[in-house]
Amino acid sequence: MSWEIERTPGRPLHRTDDDRLAVPLRLSGDGEHATDVELMLSLVDAEHLHAALCRALDGHPAPPAAPECRQPVQTSRGNAHIVGRA
Repeated sequence: MSWEIERTPGRPLHRTDDDRLAVPLRLSGDGEHATDVELMLSLVDAEHLHAALCRALDGHPAPPAAPECRQPVQTSRGNAHIVGRA
């Protein structure tokens, strides 16, 4: 049996009452929808996942439909503050 995991269509990531992040996911086995679940992340785990994804995506151009965090951000020179890169 092969499994696929994808984001659940129409269900955005959200914060829970206990200040965790819930990522809605859809599980499918052999092409058949099995169930929808939520990956629960603490804020620390979410930050670690964010950092790991940033490292994995580094050097790859953002696709046209990428969210704004992957698009080049323009700011005025007086507001720009970049740390750690030359």
